[in-house]
Amino acid sequence: MRQWQWIATIIAVLILTGSVTPMHAMDRKYIFFPDPTLHANPNAAGLTFEEVYFPAADGVRLHGWFLPGKTGRPLLLFAHGNAGNISHRIDNLAHFHRLGLSVFIFDYRGYGQSEGQISEVGSYEDIRGALAWLKSKGWTPKQMLYFGRSLGAAVALQLALEEPPAGLVLESAFTSVPRMGWHHQPITYALLGWWALSSRYDNLAKIGQLQCPLLMFQGTRDTIVPPKMAQQLFDRAPEPKTLYLIPDAGHNNTYDVGGKPYWEQWRSFLNSLTFPPR
Repeated sequence: MRQWQWIATIIAVLILTGSVTPMHAMDRKYIFFPDPTLHANPNAAGLTFEEVYFPAADGVRLHGWFLPGKTGRPLLLFAHGNAGNISHRIDNLAHFHRLGLSVFIFDYRGYGQSEGQISEVGSYEDIRGALAWLKSKGWTPKQMLYFGRSLGAAVALQLALEEPPAGLVLESAFTSVPRMGWHHQPITYALLGWWALSSRYDNLAKIGQLQCPLLMFQGTRDTIVPPKMAQQLFDRAPEPKTLYLIPDAGHNNTYDVGGKPYWEQWRSFLNSLTFPPR
């Protein structure tokens, strides 16, 4: 029997025995890890904020927080990673507040108080809705930075291709879901992953189309997203661009380990950009 017939037979057996679930269910099992409960709000860090409910581009009801910054400073549109919800990012919000930035952070569908079920297509609709809400308040993309961490890097990148901001910041970004599958579970992915996972988030195929300045952060000891992926993305991206490798940082402790030099990179990037007045 040819190799592809063996693979087809294995998949059929797994489906019949219930070992394989439908594509989107597999995505929710292996890619997305939402927490429906908010555990705190920005008041816990002494931050003023506005509770926001807004529609995604396809109408799903979403939830987020808007934190006002200093007058004349830009806005940061924050796309978080694949786990938890916005209440797990309050420390990040406090740091951005110290930079004087206004911040809009939102939960994808199925996360926190946002309705619906998460998917790759849905996450793009969600950030489009977030941008539409900001536009309704008088902000334009050229008055913004888009910031995406991990999974959020893929979401922020997609929006940057559609509505270029003043600058894009990607942290702990991966090249694509298939390449992550091959890296972590090559045999399993070869047999099932290509078939069972619907999400692709193909950042490597997209980043060459970018039309705004780019800043990338990557921990050198990231065991989730291999650092070589950041280099591959950086090599494919057009100028102007900066890649800052954070010595000894893992996937989720970039700014803690990076310390003052990390935030100096943020300030330098901000100072290099021109933001039109509101």
